[in-house]
Formats: sequence, structure tokens, C-alpha cells
Amino acid sequence: MAKVRVYELSRELGMQSKKLIPILQELNIDVKNHMSTLDEELAKKVLEMLTKGKRRPIDEPAASAPAEENKEAATETKAPVTEQAVTKKKDKKKPPREGRKARKARLSQEKKVKTTAALALEGRVTVGEIAGKLNVMASEILGKLLGLGIICNINQQLDDDILEILAEEYDIKFEITPDPDEELLDEMTAGEDSKKALKTRPPVVTVLGHVDHGKTSLLDAIRASDITASEAGGITQHIGAYTVKINGKKVVFLDTPGHEAFTAMRARGAQATDIAVLVVAADDGVMPQTIEAVNHTRAAGVPIIVAVNKIDKPAANPERVKQQLAEIDLIPEEWGGEVVFVNISALKKEGLSELLEMILLVAEMAELKADYSRHAQGIVIEAKLDKGRGPVATILVQDGIVKIGDPVICGNIFGRVRAMINDQGIRIKKAYPSTPIEVLGLADIPQAGDHFLVVNDEKLARQIAQKRGEKLREATLHRAQPVSLDDFFKQIQDDEIDLNIIIKADVQGSAEALQESLLKIENEKVKLNVIHKGVGAISESDVMLASASNAVIIGYNIRPEANARKLAEKEQVDIRLYRVIYEIIDDVKAAILGLLEPKYEESYLGQAEIRKIFKVSKVGSIAGSYILEGKITRNASLRVIRDGVVIHEGKIESLKRFKDDVREVSSGFECGILLEGFNDLKEEDILEAYEMKKVEP
Repeated sequence: MAKVRVYELSRELGMQSKKLIPILQELNIDVKNHMSTLDEELAKKVLEMLTKGKRRPIDEPAASAPAEENKEAATETKAPVTEQAVTKKKDKKKPPREGRKARKARLSQEKKVKTTAALALEGRVTVGEIAGKLNVMASEILGKLLGLGIICNINQQLDDDILEILAEEYDIKFEITPDPDEELLDEMTAGEDSKKALKTRPPVVTVLGHVDHGKTSLLDAIRASDITASEAGGITQHIGAYTVKINGKKVVFLDTPGHEAFTAMRARGAQATDIAVLVVAADDGVMPQTIEAVNHTRAAGVPIIVAVNKIDKPAANPERVKQQLAEIDLIPEEWGGEVVFVNISALKKEGLSELLEMILLVAEMAELKADYSRHAQGIVIEAKLDKGRGPVATILVQDGIVKIGDPVICGNIFGRVRAMINDQGIRIKKAYPSTPIEVLGLADIPQAGDHFLVVNDEKLARQIAQKRGEKLREATLHRAQPVSLDDFFKQIQDDEIDLNIIIKADVQGSAEALQESLLKIENEKVKLNVIHKGVGAISESDVMLASASNAVIIGYNIRPEANARKLAEKEQVDIRLYRVIYEIIDDVKAAILGLLEPKYEESYLGQAEIRKIFKVSKVGSIAGSYILEGKITRNASLRVIRDGVVIHEGKIESLKRFKDDVREVSSGFECGILLEGFNDLKEEDILEAYEMKKVEP
């Protein structure tokens, strides 16, 4: 049965959701906020009851609620609203008078219509633009939407429903005037649609589920490859897109992280997909992220196939999984429902053939088609800055064709496609619907989740991108007063309650996921502000911004540039570097709770650049290196950094000057370095030496 959200019902009634909610609660309907849902049939009965069977225009005052005429009626309103109850109220001969709560709501709404100020907006409206107009942090609006189950980024176009919710949240009206350029772009895009050119396209399948339930292992089994070993801590950190052939037919798989911090990335996966494979461990059962994944999939209107994994485990109980999922309305086919359940073991490759057959069957029933004659449009799955290639965006082409040289708009960024690389690492000249590709040639790094569009008018594309960029810059000008991390507990005691954070990560999706995770940290005395987030190594400009705002910089899977490190020491900017997201969340929580008592502190020793690789049989790869600054000591820990991204952390097995073992080598000298258990070294890699020193509390 279809669902109706509270804000949709309130729109029908011509009243604000916040006024409708207490009326529904008085009728014992379980609603909590604008996004709560009612069954369509129940919503119709409530609408009929509150309007006396007469629909009124949206701009008229709110309808009244039934009165508590007598004790019998009062008793009825305390019981759950059923079809009989609504019918009984509707059939009363004496029309009920207006209830007190409904009258108060109506008068309040009438007053609001007269007094609410209007906020002028133009064309394509984004979170960033609204934040700039309201003079609030964009993260505040994103946090409010996240609390209502709506996930978007700062540059994403907002639809009318979300604008209505924000209007209620901030007690303001939005007056939107058309943007001629955006309208022209819409006309051009709509004019390209051709039903004659529709052809069957490959399905896009998203693999969803709780952390460590076997999503990546399932993809490994399907692709007959091993990507789990390369993940930090065995946790998938980014979205991957892979094309595989099943019985001669192409299927695109999206792998999404399962940890709760990656909510936004997982939601983007659901929005870009045709079929969702929900992986649930047979020995673990339904977990919080399992339910969250189901909610994202339902919101996107995507069919679900449940893969009950790890059936080879001694504690496996597939029937319990079915029972748990049935409780959230995912009812197996054998129980009379519509959801396909397949028992599998990704480790032993059992049940995979049946799962793949079900995927092809569901795809065939969906009759997936795309236009192969129009210019391409799609969605940005991931984005990063590559030192050698510049901004790189992973795009899923959803419709049309993209070619080398095509001008494109990606959110607020203009570009021309310089190169395209498919998921096999092969350069291609054309990309068709349901194809994941890396695109080079964008002027900047787009936001993950941005809309990607090929246009035939380069001048128009530049104008639109420039205008969108100006709106976004307007939003980022607003900065709040900050505090820093180590002194945070003392400042909480002094009632200084703002903590400002700058996030830098290796890819855009991780930066967004980290922001979402940090915004969920709740404390009565603390307001956490993410004043900036970006990708790539921590730069001098990041440190300058942190210094100006006393913010702490959190680096995720990246390192600071040499000049940025020196500037941070000079300006006493706190830089925290991490490789696993749990540690970031724990440290920030600890700072907020006043429990931050580090036992060890990292002491930076120096950096070396690999100038030559010497491969020695039975020994491994020896890095012929030049010490750029500081020193490298025999007992130091070492990081291998490639293009600003940490690819390995470990110990030194051997440190030599010519043929002699040495304890340390200082700046300006050359040496040979052999790492313990790691040989994947390249020339121009940076080796960073450090040691952990114990710090007394």
C-alpha cells in the first residue's frame, strides 16, 4: 500500500505540518515529524474527516478537527483511528463544531500567512544558496534535513517538497523566480528525449547492508578478484563501480560502505540503482544499518533481493533473518510476500548462480531502457583530486552517450571531457547508459551526488556553472567563532561551546560521510561546525583558514604538505590525522565529553624521496632515497605517501649508507631503505618517518 507523508497531507489541508502533527497525535496516529508516513487509505479518511468531505484550496486556512462533543467522542479519539471509527464520525447527523486545537492551528496559520517574510530565490535552489540567504552554516541545514531522513549535499538542487519543509523549519516563505539560463538548459535537455531511440540497458545493482556482513566479499566472488585486502581495517571506505557479465549480459554493481558513518554514500548508491541486493549475515541477523539500507532503498523505489550470507557458519540461522525482515515488511516469497531471498556463502561461492539468475530476472521484469541518441546525463558517484591528472570524477551514465570532447556541467563546475577510463582501467572514447567511468577534464572537484550533464552549448554551460558557483561561494562566506580540540574540555567548563572543524579527505565521498557522522554527535553544551571540507593533501590555505578561525583540522587518509606542516607548527594549528573513521568519531566524542587524555603523541622525524628502486632477489625492493628534511632513523615508523595519500604504514627492516648499516641518516644525504613486508614502491614516493612518544596525562 502506498504511503503518504505528513507534509503532503498538510499541503492538501492547507496548514503547516507542525500544526497538523498534534491533531494527528490526538487521534492516536503515530507521527513524529514532517517525514512520518500514513497508509494512503488512512490518510484519505483523515482528510475526509478534517475537511468534512470538501477539499479546500491550498492557500485557504487550515481545516478544523472534530470536536470533543461528549465523553463518548472523547473516548473514541483516544482509540486508534480505524475505518469504522472514521466512518462513525463521518455518519453523525449533527456536524461537529470546530475543536480547540484545530481552531488554534487555523488562527495561527492565518496569522502566519499575514506575517511571514518572503525570501527571494532564483532558478535552481541549493542548500548553499539558502544558507547564504539565511546567514546560517550550510551544515546546520544539512543537519536538519538529515534528522528528517533527507540526505543531500550543499550543491544539490532542492525540490518543492524539501523547500516546503525548510520553509516550515525556519518560518519563512520562498519566492522563486525563474532563471532564464536554467530554463533554456531544461528546454534543451527535454527536447532531446526520443522514445524511438530507447533501447534495453544493463541494470545497475547496489550491494547494501551492515558493516562486515560480506558485501565486498560477495562482489569479490562475483568478480573473482580480491579487493577486501586493500581496505583499511577490512572496511570499504569508498563507493566502487564494477561491470560484470552474467550469462553474456552486462550488469553494473555498486559497492557501498556499510559503516553508519557512510550514510550519505549509501543513500547515493540507492538513488542511482535499479536493483538493491541487501546482504544480511545469517549468524548476525538484522542490524541498524540493515534497516537504514532498507529505508534508503524504499525511498528510492528500488526492488530488493535479500542475500542471506555466511550460511556456512555454525551459528547461521536464515529463518531468523527472514522473521526479522518480515517484521519490517520485507516478506519472503515462500511466505506469501514479494521479496526474493537467496541463501549464499560468498566465501565458499555457494548460491551465487541462483542470486545472479534472480538479478537478471528482476532486471528483465523491470524492462530497463535508456535513450541512446541524446546527450548523456548521470550522477557523480565519487570525486577526488589526482596529483598527476587533476580533478577526477567517477560518473555513472544513466541516460544518453558521452564522448571525448563533450562540454559538461557537473553541479556548479564546467568542464570538457578530456579522457574517460572504464572500470577495467581502459581508456574509452564513448560511454553508454549504465556505464561507470572516470572522467578527466573538469575545472574543479564536483560534489559526490551532483548531476552530470552533457550540453551542446559551451557558452551556456559556462554561464550556468559560473552562476551556480557564485551562489555556492555566497554560502561559504559565513563563518562562526571556533575553538580547538585539546583545550576543548576546559572551554566547555567555561561555557565556550562551539567546536569548528576543517575536514580534508582523500575523496569527496569520505569527506561528506565524515561530516554527516560528526554532525550526529549530540551534546547539550556543544555546537559542532564543519566550516570547510575538501579533498587532497592539507595545504597552507587550510592551515591559514584554521588559524583565522581557531579550528582543528581533521585529515582522513591524507597527509599535510611540507609547507603546511611548518605553518601549522608556527601558527599552533591542531592537525589530527587518521586512517580509520571510527577513531575520528571517538576522539571528537572524547573531546566533547572531556575525556581526551592521549597517552602517546606522534613525533615527526623527517621525509625522504625515493629516487631509484633496486629489486634484489630474496630481499625485496630497496628504495634508493634522498633525505629532504629532518632525519630517518633505523627504529622509526614509516609512511609511504603517493600523491598526498598514505598507501602504507610500517617499520624499517634495513637502513643503509652505501653497504653499511646505519642508525640514522640526516637531511641532504642519500640512503637505501628496505621496508618490512612491503615492496609496492615507486619512484617519487615520499617516505615519512615518525615515532610515538609517551605523553604524561
